[in-house]
Amino acid sequence: MALKVLLDTAGYTALRNGVPRVVEIVSEAEGIVFSTLVAGELLYGFQAGTRREENERHLRGFMTDPEVTVVDVTMTTAERYARIAAGLRKKGRLIPSNDMWIAAHAMETGATLVSSDAHFGHVDGLAWVDPGA
Repeated sequence: MALKVLLDTAGYTALRNGVPRVVEIVSEAEGIVFSTLVAGELLYGFQAGTRREENERHLRGFMTDPEVTVVDVTMTTAERYARIAAGLRKKGRLIPSNDMWIAAHAMETGATLVSSDAHFGHVDGLAWVDPGA
């Protein structure tokens, strides 16, 4: 597959749970990009869980793996977000705001987004793979 991948929240969770198709995609990737926006979603989700410390420890370990590049929001990300949001609004197909930011990160970094969220298919120009398809 030899491509760079960006995992959204569902993609990270599937990897953590050992979902075979996601493990395969990640193991064949030339690199992993990880958005701080996804980290925020995960940390938020951990707050209500019973394994918060374990989940946070695993996430921090993942983010410091040498094969993982953590990306922050930049002005380029913001510009891509604005174009994505405007394009989706024009089509009448807005998706969750965080997902538009995550799509912007994938496009900015040249990564293929790995997500089971079908609404990413509405984002023009986004390289996206649904591991369940």
